Amino acid sequence: MSAHSFRVSRVAVTLLAAMGLLAAPAYAAGERHFSFGYDQPHTTGYGIAADMFAAKLAELSKGKFVIDQFPGAQLGQEPQMLQKIRTGDIDFIISSTANASTVSPQSGVFSLHYIFTSDEQLAKALADPAIVKAMRDMFDETVKGARVLGLATLGLRQFYGKKEIHSVADMKGLKVRVQATATEDTLLPAYGAQTVHMPFGDVYTALQTGVVDMAENGINVYLSNKHYEAAPVMSLTGHEANNSVLWVSDKVWTSLSDEEKGYVQAAADEVSKNEPAKAIELERQSITRLKKIGVKFSENVDKSGFIAASAPINDKLAEQLGPHAVKVLALVRAVK
Repeated sequence: MSAHSFRVSRVAVTLLAAMGLLAAPAYAAGERHFSFGYDQPHTTGYGIAADMFAAKLAELSKGKFVIDQFPGAQLGQEPQMLQKIRTGDIDFIISSTANASTVSPQSGVFSLHYIFTSDEQLAKALADPAIVKAMRDMFDETVKGARVLGLATLGLRQFYGKKEIHSVADMKGLKVRVQATATEDTLLPAYGAQTVHMPFGDVYTALQTGVVDMAENGINVYLSNKHYEAAPVMSLTGHEANNSVLWVSDKVWTSLSDEEKGYVQAAADEVSKNEPAKAIELERQSITRLKKIGVKFSENVDKSGFIAASAPINDKLAEQLGPHAVKVLALVRAVK
């Protein structure tokens, strides 16, 4: 059994014990266990971030703080977990910045298209202390019940379906599942497409049945969730960053001493600094694996039409979202 499987199964035993179905497991004296939920498989960048956070937190607390992971939406899809983190029913979660916009609309700034121009610029931006601070300030001011500790990514998002996208003209009339943000609802129609909202867990079936023509996500997410079975063509548009944020509930945060808060924040800083490069490398490995199983990639997409359509919209959207969004956009653009 892997260490990860042991962590997850140990939590299951704890839950059964709480219901009186098993004797309580024997934890080491002084250990404090925290739940950590995310809706992607452990094999994705979310798992990289969770493992990195857990290892650093265990090191700094000298084994006192133990993270028990619940991957694959065991604690709910991201919108549900965003509710539970604020009520203190989950201790830590990772959510996309797009889904975070349901509780803090200005978070939608990270869903603007073509503001992250390459994998390298994306990794550099997410490790930029000024950008991390600006995002944390945004959430501190706009969200009650939980706080954001750091940033992570799953790389850039790509379109996938049953047809290739060579230029923006190929988007016309397509029904595309997107995350429920004001940015997506404005940008996709600018490309001639129709937006469709649904929980991530419904995307596979929607592609299979033709409810949507296309979806968009990171390459490893596409691989890990086997979306290639229903949508065997991926077009490397790189239109948007697949960014995420690491949350802690206020219930947990206020229970910690200043020293313990330092451990938690330092562990999150480790994620912001080091996870992006590892996640981007995972994206590259995923392309190789997908090609071997027959997925077709449209690799030379003419992005000029997408960029021309989105550029004038980005500033307008940031202004509509609010001052934090305007500040974050300027900081991201300054990273070369």
